[in-house]
Amino acid sequence: MPRRARQPLWMRSLLYIALAVVATTGCEKNNKPPPPGSGPPHPTESGPSHGGPASGGIATARQIFAGTCSTCHGMDGTGNGPAAASLGPVHPRNYTDPAWQASITDDQIKEIILKGGAGVGKSPAMPGQPQLKDHPEVLDELVQIIRGFGKHP
Repeated sequence: MPRRARQPLWMRSLLYIALAVVATTGCEKNNKPPPPGSGPPHPTESGPSHGGPASGGIATARQIFAGTCSTCHGMDGTGNGPAAASLGPVHPRNYTDPAWQASITDDQIKEIILKGGAGVGKSPAMPGQPQLKDHPEVLDELVQIIRGFGKHP
């Protein structure tokens, strides 16, 4: 029986990411954000905080971060999520890095979220979230979560 050729690391990594995304977002054709108030608790106890009651945008953003973004970026925003190790030489962004936080605008972060890595000339392993274009409040809150990791207590 012939031996199967091993897939390149980038292909295996992409497969792992795709599986993680499918596992966390489901296989629905119409991938809309979940209803308001159905999200999990905030990503980290010591991480970003917004004060006041959680609106639908905040709850949905928290759920998206916890279920999708943290797979690679980690719940603490350091880029050490469970799927990060499978990405090989490509390492997810460390949101706690002050130099990176100072180098990027909120609009650039939104564009990366919407288009994914491939859409902005970065790693194709990061999937885009184009369905959020119609939910600017959720997109704004995701930016706030990411920005919150750059604030030190």
